[in-house]
Amino acid sequence: MKLLYQTHSPYARKVLVAAHEMGLQNELEVVHHETSPTRRNEAVFALNPLGKVPVLICNDGTVLYDSNVICEYLDGLHTGTKLIPAEPGARWHALKWQALAQGIADAGIAARWEAVRRPEELRWPTMHTGQIQKIAATCAWLETRLDAWLVAGSSGSPDIGAIALVTALSWIEFRQVYDFSSGRPHLARWYQTLSGRPAMRATALTGETHD
Repeated sequence: MKLLYQTHSPYARKVLVAAHEMGLQNELEVVHHETSPTRRNEAVFALNPLGKVPVLICNDGTVLYDSNVICEYLDGLHTGTKLIPAEPGARWHALKWQALAQGIADAGIAARWEAVRRPEELRWPTMHTGQIQKIAATCAWLETRLDAWLVAGSSGSPDIGAIALVTALSWIEFRQVYDFSSGRPHLARWYQTLSGRPAMRATALTGETHD
């Protein structure tokens, strides 16, 4: 399988971390592609009409895109503990956390547009503040719930919700968008623990955005 990837994308990193956790990393040929709304990548557009990575080209030629779809596909290819649990309670919990993580990443990218990427004369500070508030509110919500989640048994093998969250927060930290660990000891400890996993160490974010 071929994974079209970007070394500084939180969504692409989620897929690769998930693949490592599933033991499928050696089944993927990872090919870096630079993408940006302002710079068209024809190779990516030829496979995904949105022009975004990650994109997975399966062995039978099927093309999949969006990190959520790709992770669910890969989760069906291995015989180990599933990242998307079958039991309804655990399943919806994991998917809810994945949704929160995606929201954090989306808000972080939007905030970075207003702080760094957009031409200075076109930046909208009110929008930047609103996006940061979304991240802060979600992190505050997580801080009050992490201990119960860990006690429930999810601290051993991470599910897709945990993987999505740690990779989203890793991007927030990488781009210095928001100091999510300040004043949140439970979230900080949880993040440091999962960041130390081999799958995270093997997939570090690198590179600059090219607009």
